[in-house]
Amino acid sequence: MKPFIKSTFILSLFIMVTTNIQAQKKQQYWPNNAQLVISFSMQFETGGQPEGAESPFSGNPLPKGNFDFPAESWFRYGAKEGVYRMLRLWKKHNIKVTSHVVGEAAIKYPKVAKAIADGGHEIAAHGIAWDDQWNMSYKDEYNFIKKGIDTVETITGQRGIGYNANWLRRGPNTLKILQDLGFLYHIDDLSHDEPFITKVRGKNFVVMPYTLRNNDIVNIAGKNWSPDQFLAQLKAEFDQLYEEGASQRRMMSISLHDRIGGAPSIVHVVDEFIEYAKKHKGVVFMRKDDIAKMIQNDPNTPIDNSEIEFNK
Repeated sequence: MKPFIKSTFILSLFIMVTTNIQAQKKQQYWPNNAQLVISFSMQFETGGQPEGAESPFSGNPLPKGNFDFPAESWFRYGAKEGVYRMLRLWKKHNIKVTSHVVGEAAIKYPKVAKAIADGGHEIAAHGIAWDDQWNMSYKDEYNFIKKGIDTVETITGQRGIGYNANWLRRGPNTLKILQDLGFLYHIDDLSHDEPFITKVRGKNFVVMPYTLRNNDIVNIAGKNWSPDQFLAQLKAEFDQLYEEGASQRRMMSISLHDRIGGAPSIVHVVDEFIEYAKKHKGVVFMRKDDIAKMIQNDPNTPIDNSEIEFNK
C-alpha cells in the first residue's frame, strides 16, 4: 500500500471510529447507559382502608356502623394472597420494586411488610392510614406522614425516602413537609415520562412520575379491563418508550396494588410482559429510590418548577 493511500486509509478509519464513539456517547441518556428504565410500584394497603372504602361492593354501601364482610375480605386478599404472589414473581425475575406501605397495613400484617423488605424491595411511605391529607393543616399533615414512616420503619427496619399520597392528592404543604422529614422524592405527579427535579425552598427535590395508564386500580378495577387488555397496554407503552429511549431519557412506570395486581391472571400477564421487555437490549428494572439517587445530581436531569408558588 502506497504511503499516501495508507495514511488516507488510517485517517478515514480514525474518523469512522471517532464518529462511532461520539454517536454512542450521544445515546447514553441514563447514567447507567440504559435505553429504558422500568420501575414497578407494589402498593401495600390492606388494613389501612377506611369504612366504606372503594371496593367491588361500594356501589351499594351498607349503613355506617355495619361491618361489610365481602368488602373487607376483598381487601384482605392483598395481604393473604396478592403480595406473596407478586413477591414470587419479582424473585423469579430477580427484579426489585418499590412498595409504598400504609402504616396501618404494616401494623395489621407485619409479616407481609417484613416479607417485602426481606425480599430486597424498597419500603416507601404511604401515610399512616388510607386517608385524605390535602385538607390538613401543616402540623396535622406533618404528624400524619411522620407517624406512617416511623411506624413502618419500626416494623420493617427500613425508613422510606419516597412518598405517595392517597390518590396522589397532596396538599400545598406536602413537599415542604417531606423535605423537613428527609425524603428524597415523591411520586404524586403525572406530568413527565422521566424523573425530574423541582425546587422546594430553593433546594432540589426529586419527582418520580406516577402512572394512571399502566395502573391496575384505574384500568382493571375502575374500568374493568381484562388481563389481556392490560398486557396489550403495557406492551404498547413499552414499545413507544423504548423507541423514544434511543434519543432521550425515558422511564416506564407500572403500578400494582396488593388486592388487584396480585390476582393470578394479572400476575400471569405481568410475567409475560417482563419476559417480553427483557428480550430488548438496554432495558433495566429499578427501585425508585435507586433511580432517584442516580439522577438527583445528574446535570441531564430536567428541572420543572411548575408548582413553585406552593414550594417557596
